[in-house]
Amino acid sequence: MMILVPLLMTLIPGMIILTLTWWLSKRGCPLLLKMLPGIIAIIAAFTLFYIGFVHIRGFEGAAYGFLSFFLIIFAFISFLIGKKVSVIR
Repeated sequence: MMILVPLLMTLIPGMIILTLTWWLSKRGCPLLLKMLPGIIAIIAAFTLFYIGFVHIRGFEGAAYGFLSFFLIIFAFISFLIGKKVSVIR
């Protein structure tokens, strides 16, 4: 149960990140612009982990750690979606 709540809380921003990356890759934007949602998610995940580990600690800090872990997973999926080469016909 402790892992399920951070996963469910990460689903909303994760789906926004994945949808934005997919939309940018469908429009044919440059690689940096397609990678930007994933980069912002990685920065947010490291910030959440730092806040949870250094400032909060305890069980709530662990929840921040799980939240950042799942956010990093969504960021890596976003990188895979953005890196995929699209063929223009």
